[in-house]
Amino acid sequence: MSERGRGPLMLGVRHHGPGSARAVRAALDAAGPGVVLVEGPPEADALVSLAADEGMVPPVALLAHVVDEPGRSAFWPLAEFSPEWVAIRWALERDVPVRFIDLPAAHSLALRGQAEMSDGPEGGGEQGEGQSGEDVREAMRVDPLAVLAETAGHDDPERWWEDVVEHRAGAGDAFAPFEALGEAMGALREEYGDGGHERDLVREAHMRLQLRAAQKEFADGVAVVCGAWHVPALRVKTTVAADRAVLKGLPKAKVDMTWVPWTHRRLARAGGYGAGIDSPGWYGHLFSAPDRPVERWMTKVAGLFRDEDRIVSPAHVIEAVRLAETLAAMRGRPLAGLTETTDAIRAVMCEGSDVPLSLVHDKLVVGDVLGEVPDAAPAVPLQRDLTRLQRSLRLKPEALERELELDLRKETDAARSRLLHRLRLLDVGWGEPARSVRASTGTFRETWRLRWEPELSVRVAEAGVWGTTVLSAATARAEADAIGAQALADVTALAERCLLAELPEALPVVMRVLADRAAMDADVGHLAQALPALVRSLRYGDVRGTDTQALSEVAAGLAERVFVGLPPACAGLDGDAAAEMRGHVDAVHAAVGLLEDDGTAGHRGRWHSVLRVLAARDSVAGVIRGRCARLLLDDGQLAEGEAARLMGLALSPGTGPAEAAAWIEGFVGGGSGGGLLLVHDERLLTLVDDWLTGVSADAFTDVLPLLRRTFSAYESGVRRTLGELVRRGPAGAGPAAAVGTAPPGFAPGLDQARADAVLPVLRLLLGTDDADADATSGSGSGSDSGSGPGRGDNDLVGVA
Repeated sequence: MSERGRGPLMLGVRHHGPGSARAVRAALDAAGPGVVLVEGPPEADALVSLAADEGMVPPVALLAHVVDEPGRSAFWPLAEFSPEWVAIRWALERDVPVRFIDLPAAHSLALRGQAEMSDGPEGGGEQGEGQSGEDVREAMRVDPLAVLAETAGHDDPERWWEDVVEHRAGAGDAFAPFEALGEAMGALREEYGDGGHERDLVREAHMRLQLRAAQKEFADGVAVVCGAWHVPALRVKTTVAADRAVLKGLPKAKVDMTWVPWTHRRLARAGGYGAGIDSPGWYGHLFSAPDRPVERWMTKVAGLFRDEDRIVSPAHVIEAVRLAETLAAMRGRPLAGLTETTDAIRAVMCEGSDVPLSLVHDKLVVGDVLGEVPDAAPAVPLQRDLTRLQRSLRLKPEALERELELDLRKETDAARSRLLHRLRLLDVGWGEPARSVRASTGTFRETWRLRWEPELSVRVAEAGVWGTTVLSAATARAEADAIGAQALADVTALAERCLLAELPEALPVVMRVLADRAAMDADVGHLAQALPALVRSLRYGDVRGTDTQALSEVAAGLAERVFVGLPPACAGLDGDAAAEMRGHVDAVHAAVGLLEDDGTAGHRGRWHSVLRVLAARDSVAGVIRGRCARLLLDDGQLAEGEAARLMGLALSPGTGPAEAAAWIEGFVGGGSGGGLLLVHDERLLTLVDDWLTGVSADAFTDVLPLLRRTFSAYESGVRRTLGELVRRGPAGAGPAAAVGTAPPGFAPGLDQARADAVLPVLRLLLGTDDADADATSGSGSGSDSGSGPGRGDNDLVGVA
């Protein structure tokens, strides 16, 4: 049985092509073969029956991985519009045997270390992680579609293929397109041989052996669904001995295989799949809507725009359809393709803008469709436990990225948090912590950004070596990471992650390693870097009800060592080292505050003593001294006028300009609210202004970059206010600064009339009954407010 009675029925296709899929279904209906052979790994024969399960929803993929090394893996993706998937479903619905005939995954994965396996230029076959479509094209060195398109007078292979295959109406001889395509590929193979891809010769030898065996077994005829590039090689006359000789000596590995969900986005070439397509969403639409596809597509686009609050009327849809069809006619195309519909959408619905058009490409042309796999599919025990947890916690994997807000005071949300943190320990990055949209600083809230990618199935298989459940695997992984950690900060960060993931059995091991590393590490920078994560862990333990007594003892000891070692460690540092140490000082300051909150008495007082020593010691870098003075001021530990005294000493003529500028950066820089401090304390502003005006021209050029970095971090309103204050001069500097002559808003006392002017507006906002009367009576009280804070055009002596 064949298309013309000459041997097996050879259905050469382009993988993931809706036109090829419809043509395959029509040819199988016409021929009625006794067995269907599909390009794919023979290990999948035992799993093919699952394709008929109601729980199997494409896109899905066959996943093969080496048993002892799950990271060595390969995927065979199948979408609803893939010809192979259509052939499989056709056979299962009619109880016709289905077999895969490609080179076994046991060989292809064993060869992975020698050379990457890839398919022909029609795309398909094995696809391991990290291989890109561009790599495949370069390896092939010849693109048969491009050659055929050029021969036909087309410069765009994709567009040519759509016109001659994907947009065919399907009428006429069901076998004719496969005969024509096979003949064309035969001519190309005669001209280009293997096309620069020698591994195809090995695969095709195995396919011929499987084809011969099927022909002997099934008298009702054999149908072969494979990439069109392979058809001439499967028809060539060779001996069994010759094919076996090609396969002799191939390396072999023990592999497991299963079905995993796939996504449209991963089918796209941009996603890294070598046999991918540019527009899986568009191809899926063409396959599911063979009648009036353009009209249905424009309706989808209009619905998408309306969901995004864009105004799109039925008239827009009608006009876009007409324009797309007109463009297709002008360009000589049988049907409006993606190019024509995109041009029409841009002109009619997007008013010529590509910004909303990018939304169409992302959501519809590519899409976020995620397939589903039935429970009966083989899976490692860890995957089964993860699936159970996902269902019990109502956390369904989705291809579309979404944010998840968790309130850890609720039992379900706390369990979700534990699961996501445990998966992160196992390098299964389903969720990533994100900044919360709520202005909350409490530890009982978490925000996660979730997105399930097909590669995570491989990560779960890899993590299976640590345990059979998520809890046991995360515990074993945390213990191993603690023992193998190189830096003290890595161990403290791991302790924090163990508390977040609630791994009580792993925590003793981590704490023992942490205590040993902390005792042996004499680098104050390392200790200061490790302390914040440790203290944060105490807070997380509080909200999660975890016993953190041992952790608290280690944190207290670590803090004491930092207090003792920090002053000598801050002496004699260069600029880069001083900037790094300043960051450590900030981190320790925040950590000490949390330690105090957790009931560890005495640490705050000890820390303030350390800050005083650092702020007054001349051998300490200026940026550190300035920062320590600022921290003391913020904590109310400096007496009245003490901050001005320290600044005066730092900015005295005996201090070099660069060192003085560094002190200023430490005191008022780094986004610490230093601008507002200068606005409200004119003594400090006067000191800075006097020092800056006294800097020589040569020195000013050297310190200008540092000062600009300091003051440019302020908000524009703060900079304008500082400029106004500098322009009018310091308070108390003479008659111009006397009370009553200062610009409105800068006087030392309260301007009652200006303060009362805001009351009517407040009453109006609050809805009080006398709002109108007050508004009328107070309408003129603020008439003199034409100048004030924010009106000045000068920044601080031109620095900002």
